[in-house]
Amino acid sequence: MKAAIIESVGSAVVGEVPDPTPGPRDVVVEVAACGLCGTDLHILQGEFAPTLPVVPGHEFAGTVVATGADVTELRAGDRVAVDPSLYCHECRQCRSGHNNLCDRWAAIGVTRAGGAAQYAVAPVANCVRLPEHVRTQDAALIEPLSCAVRGYDVLRARLGAHILIYGSGTMGLMMLELAKRTGAAGVDVVDLNPERLATAVRLGASGSAGSADELDRPQGWDVVIDATGSAAAIQDGIGRVAKAGTFLQFGVADYATRVTIDPYRIYNQEITITGSMAVLHSYERAAELFAAGVLDPDVFISDRLPLAQYPEALSRFASGQGRKILVVP
Repeated sequence: MKAAIIESVGSAVVGEVPDPTPGPRDVVVEVAACGLCGTDLHILQGEFAPTLPVVPGHEFAGTVVATGADVTELRAGDRVAVDPSLYCHECRQCRSGHNNLCDRWAAIGVTRAGGAAQYAVAPVANCVRLPEHVRTQDAALIEPLSCAVRGYDVLRARLGAHILIYGSGTMGLMMLELAKRTGAAGVDVVDLNPERLATAVRLGASGSAGSADELDRPQGWDVVIDATGSAAAIQDGIGRVAKAGTFLQFGVADYATRVTIDPYRIYNQEITITGSMAVLHSYERAAELFAAGVLDPDVFISDRLPLAQYPEALSRFASGQGRKILVVP
């Protein structure tokens, strides 16, 4: 079959790999679409994936075409979205309910072959059947939405909060959509990309600007969310948190990224700094929210490119063009 392959640091190609076969409790999914994500760029940079080469793609949906001998829950022809998370269920983190922090953490499309291919293997337990009205290609958005849902689990956002989001790419926009539904009093968005910022306005951001200095809230925001991973945004955002407020590190920063904090201010103003890592008990809820129309796929998906153009899609994503970019096998 054809698949995208990150061969080595800085090198992504499309080539032939063996067709996958399912284990006893696995299914083979014919991929309808696979989304690109910042994690894919990190893999390209030599981060996250322990070994290369790897077939990337952890945001995907498709149709079941084969099932393992012990699979009874699904059958060929079922349309599914796939949670890429793979946990050991044995380590201390898993046993305490923090599976996303698993000591042996793995993921489809990160540590093993993923959905940027014609076919992909997944445990049947990781598959969520799609309702009839959900388009299969669009369901590739469920995985990033499940990360956003996890982010709000961490925040425990309260009614009437004033929220500031750095970044209006796919993840920032998803955080905006969820913020509107968690009873926020206002949601402001900061981004240096005017085109992306315009989408935030279209989706109902209370305020938008290239810098938080342009927004009129001198007392700060109750919740500040970084959805960029950029050191400059993170550094600025920490300084914008109101007294008793929370800063959420949601964007994926490079390993080497560093910022400074003011410990006395954190103590004196009771500021919380926290993070949200991937998916945790949130994929099924995200699938239900998606089916209920929590976001418009036609707004979020800006590009649908053939799998053969995966390297070009990766370059386009890295340059900040568009919103969610899908590759279609």
